[in-house]
Amino acid sequence: MLAKALPGIMPDMAFSEALEVTKVYSVAGLLPKDQPLVRRRPFRSPHHSASTASLAGGGKIPKPGEISLANHGVLFLDELPEFGRDVLEVLRQPLEDRVITISRVAASLTYPARIMVVASLNPCPCGLATENGGVNCTCTPLQVARYQSRISGPLLDRMDIQVEVPRVPYEELAGDREGETSAAIKGRVEGARAVQRERLGMNAANSDMSPRQVRTYCRLDGQGKELLHKAYKQLGLSARAHDRILKVARTIADLTGDKQIDINHLAEAIQYRAFDRGINNRRV
Repeated sequence: MLAKALPGIMPDMAFSEALEVTKVYSVAGLLPKDQPLVRRRPFRSPHHSASTASLAGGGKIPKPGEISLANHGVLFLDELPEFGRDVLEVLRQPLEDRVITISRVAASLTYPARIMVVASLNPCPCGLATENGGVNCTCTPLQVARYQSRISGPLLDRMDIQVEVPRVPYEELAGDREGETSAAIKGRVEGARAVQRERLGMNAANSDMSPRQVRTYCRLDGQGKELLHKAYKQLGLSARAHDRILKVARTIADLTGDKQIDINHLAEAIQYRAFDRGINNRRV
């Protein structure tokens, strides 16, 4: 439900983005006859039995796959470890380069892949490792290790935010308290994006920042530098994770309307690296 709600709080597509999405769907033969221009951000949710070709694209003359069909939108991968490891490794290049290249004998084509990947997974095969201290979990440590090892470290390292989502208490599900509307959240997101466009250029976001731009726009004060230094050493962060934490902290500051990253923004960003912190003490 969270993943499906995500496109509703993302900014409306610019005309150039809508045109690019429309071209991809037209090439793939999926453009509706009554919709000459795709205006809604795509949401793609392939089944875990999907092949490498269906995700990346393929055919004698390569057509776009799910990665490109989710361009400027959301690619949701439910139960991530159930996907083939080779299939998941296809994501590594698009997450870095924002394009995907498909090489065949007949042709080599490059399609856009500016995607937001959202993935979900259970802590173990039975899904009960985190419930009541794991007393009802039927999985052995070896089964848990095998299950989680289906996702490579380099792929996880490219995920900006990794969080554990606990079971929702029944009282909250049955309660009548209304949460914040998508429209209100979208307003904050659009405000943050406006700040980022002013900072980085048209249609650019914090995730697009180069290492040089990270050093320029993600400066930390003394406390922030000390905290990040400790996190880098204690969590064994990679250089990629270091920069991604700074980008997330910059985004948190933009959402709250702060010009500078303070220690609270940084601490929150570090908390979003669950696998780096060794979630449930089962994976480091």
